[in-house]
Amino acid sequence: MAKHSWTFFRAGGVDQVILQSGDDLKNLAELDQKLWVALACPIKGNELDQRSLEVIDTDKDGRIRPPEVLEAIEWSAKVFKSLDLFFEKGAAVPLDKLDDSTAEGKAVLASAKQILKEHGKKDAKQIELADVEAMEKLFVATKFNGDGIIPSDSADDDAVKKAIDDVISAVGSVTDRSAKPGIDQKLCDKFFEEAGAMLAWHEESRAEGVLPLGEATAAAAAALDKVEAKIVDYFTRTKLASYDTRAAAALNASEVELAAMSLKALSSGSDDVARLPVAHVEGGKALPLQAGLNPAWSAALAAFSKDAVTPLLGASRTTLTEADFDAVVAKLAAHRAWRAKKPDPAVDKLGIDRLRELVDGGSKAAITALIEKDAALQAEYLEIASVERAIRLRRDFVKLLKNFVNFAEFYGRRGAMFQAGTLYLDARSCDLCMFVDDAAKHATLAGLAKAYLAYCDIKRASGETGHIVAAFTAGDVDNLMVGRNGVFYDRKGDDWDATITKIVENPISVRQAFWSPYKRLVRLVEEQVAKRAAAKEAESTAKVDAAAVAAGNVDHTHAPGAAPVPAAAPAPAAAPAPAVPGAPVPEKKLDLAVIVGIGVALGAIAGFFTSVLTMFLGLGIWMPLGILAILLTISGPSMLIAWLKLRQRNLGPLLDASGWAVNGLAKINVPFGGALTDVAELPEGASRTAGDPFAEKPTPWTLYIILAIVAVVGIVWLVGAADSYLPEKVRFKTIIHANQTPSAAPSAGSAAPAAPAAAPAPPK
Repeated sequence: MAKHSWTFFRAGGVDQVILQSGDDLKNLAELDQKLWVALACPIKGNELDQRSLEVIDTDKDGRIRPPEVLEAIEWSAKVFKSLDLFFEKGAAVPLDKLDDSTAEGKAVLASAKQILKEHGKKDAKQIELADVEAMEKLFVATKFNGDGIIPSDSADDDAVKKAIDDVISAVGSVTDRSAKPGIDQKLCDKFFEEAGAMLAWHEESRAEGVLPLGEATAAAAAALDKVEAKIVDYFTRTKLASYDTRAAAALNASEVELAAMSLKALSSGSDDVARLPVAHVEGGKALPLQAGLNPAWSAALAAFSKDAVTPLLGASRTTLTEADFDAVVAKLAAHRAWRAKKPDPAVDKLGIDRLRELVDGGSKAAITALIEKDAALQAEYLEIASVERAIRLRRDFVKLLKNFVNFAEFYGRRGAMFQAGTLYLDARSCDLCMFVDDAAKHATLAGLAKAYLAYCDIKRASGETGHIVAAFTAGDVDNLMVGRNGVFYDRKGDDWDATITKIVENPISVRQAFWSPYKRLVRLVEEQVAKRAAAKEAESTAKVDAAAVAAGNVDHTHAPGAAPVPAAAPAPAAAPAPAVPGAPVPEKKLDLAVIVGIGVALGAIAGFFTSVLTMFLGLGIWMPLGILAILLTISGPSMLIAWLKLRQRNLGPLLDASGWAVNGLAKINVPFGGALTDVAELPEGASRTAGDPFAEKPTPWTLYIILAIVAVVGIVWLVGAADSYLPEKVRFKTIIHANQTPSAAPSAGSAAPAAPAAAPAPPK
C-alpha cells in the first residue's frame, strides 16, 4: 500500500503538517511524532471546551497525549462514514453520516435515534449537542444512572437508607453523576469486611483470661498503661540501690536538681517534677501507693491501685511489691494482647451492637442489589455518552489538532486554544495572553522565550480573580512598569481589570534597542539634575531657617512699650596677625591653584572637542559616515543583543511553563510579533481638528537649524578646513595674515625697551 502523501507549511521556523482531509486524520498515526508541534497539553486553562478535551482524555489524568489523539481518530473512523465531516462547518451530526456497517457506528446511530425520539424529534435528520445534554440531565437525575454509585435516596426502604448513611460515615463516599455522595461496591465490601473483622475480634474477648474483670478490665488495663514504665523504673532503681548502697543517693533527685527546681513555679504537672523517680529510692523498698509519692504521679498511681491492684489482687494495700506488680501485669497480659489485635477503628464508631445489626440483618445484600441495579444501566448511559463523544469530536477535534499536531490556529491568527484573550494597556493591545497559576514559577521557565513579558493580576467586579501573562512584541517599554493598570478581555468578551505585577524584560525591537542607550543617558541626567536641585533647595532652606533663627534671637525682657533690645553681639574676632614679609600665603595660593586647574581643565575639554571636530571636518564628504560610526559605537551593542534575542524569541518556553510539551521551537519573529501586538494609530480616513487650545508653543526648529548651520560653517572656516574649497581672498589663512602688521616703534614719551639680558658665560 502506498504511503500517504503529506503537505507541510513552514511557520515559526518549523515545518508543520497541513491537516485538510479525513484521509490526513486516518493516516496521522503514520506521521513521525517528531514532526508534531506538541506532544502533550493540559485539559484545563484552554479556550477549547473542557468537556470536549475530557472525552479525549481516556486515562483521566488531566492531560492529552498522542496515543489518546490516535485512539479518538480510530474510534471516529468506525463511527463515521467519512472523517471529512470534521472539516465541514457546523456542530450537529447528520444521521446519514454515521456508519451503520460497524458495531460502533450502529450503536451510536441507534442511541441517537432513541434520544431524538425521547425529545419528540423522531423525524429529525441530525442530532445536536443540546439534545444529548438534555437527555443526560434527565438520565443522571434518576435514582439509577448507570454509574454503579448509589446515594442513600436510591433506596426506598428507610432501614437500607440508614445503612447506606452509616457506611458513608464509617468508610467515606464517592460522588455519583448527580453530584451526590454515595457508595459503590468497593466501599460496600470494605465496610462489611471491616465490620466482620471487628465482630470477630469482639468474639475473642469471650476466651478465658481476656476479661478477668469483665467490663472493668479495660479501665484496669488503661490504668496500668499510664504507670507501667514509671513503676518498672522504680523497681529497677531499688535493685541497683540493693546492689550498691552508694547508688541510692545518685538514683534519687540530686541537690543540684532540687535547687534548680526551687527557683521555678512548679505544679504537679510540671515536666521537671514528672522526670523525678515516682518515690524515694531505697534498696529493697516496696512502692508506696498512698504517702511519699511524686506529686506528678500520685493521681495515676491512685487510679492504678483502685482499678487494677485491688480488684486483681483481692485486697486494698498501701504498698506494692515487685512480685505483686508482676502478678497484676500477668493477669492483664491476655487482655492487652487481645486489645493489640483490634482492627481499624473506623467502623468502631458505630458500636458493636449496630455493626452486628448491619452484618446479621442482611444490609450488605440489600445495598449490593441496589448497586447492581444501578450498574445495569451503565450500557444505556454509555450509549448516550458515545453520541455526545461523536458530536464533540465532530465539532472540536480538528481545532484541537490545529493546536497540537500543528499550530495553524496560532500562526493563522485565528486564536489558538492557549490564547486567553487580549490585554489593552499603554496604547497597545496584546493578543498573546495566557492564563497562569503561579507567576513566579511560570516566569522561571517562560523567561527563556526571550520575549518581553508582563504578568498581571486580573479581577472582575463580581470578585472573580485570576492571573495572566502578556507578551509585548511591538512598541517601546518606556511606560511599562509594575503597577500600571489596563483592561483584559477574555475570549468570551468579558472584561477584567488588569494590573502589572511582574515584568520579564527582553528587547521588543531593534529600533527600541537603538534608542535605549540615549534614553538611559537622559534618565541619568534627569536624575542627577534632580538630585543637585534637591541639594541646592535643602541648602537654601537651611540658610533661610538660620536667618529666621538669627532674626528671632532678640532680648524681649525689656519694659512694656520699650523697643526690643537686641541680644548682645558676639565678641569681635581677633585681628589677624601682621603678615611677615616673604611668608607664604596658603589661601591665595590655593585660590590661584584652583583657578589654574579650572583653566587647564577647560582648555583640555576645549582641546578635546576641537580635535574631535577637526577630525570630523577632515573627513570631508565622508563626514556622515563618521557620525554614523559614533552612533553605531553607542547603540551597536544594544542593537546586536536585541537582534540575537529577537532571533531566539519563541513560544515553546511559554507553553512549557503552562504544562505543555512543545516539540518544536515555534519562533515568533519580528514581523509576526508585530502582528501579535497592535500599537494605537488613527484609523484610515480619520481627520484631526486644527488647533489645540492647550498646546505648547511650537519650537522654532527652522531658526535652530539655521543657527546650527551658521555655527558649523563658522567653525569649519575658523579651523581652516574649508580653505581648499574657497577663493584666495576669503580663506582663513589669507585674512589672518593680512591682519597681522609689524609692531609700531615706541613713541618719544614712552620708556625705552629694556636692554637685552647678557649672554650666559661660556662653561668653564
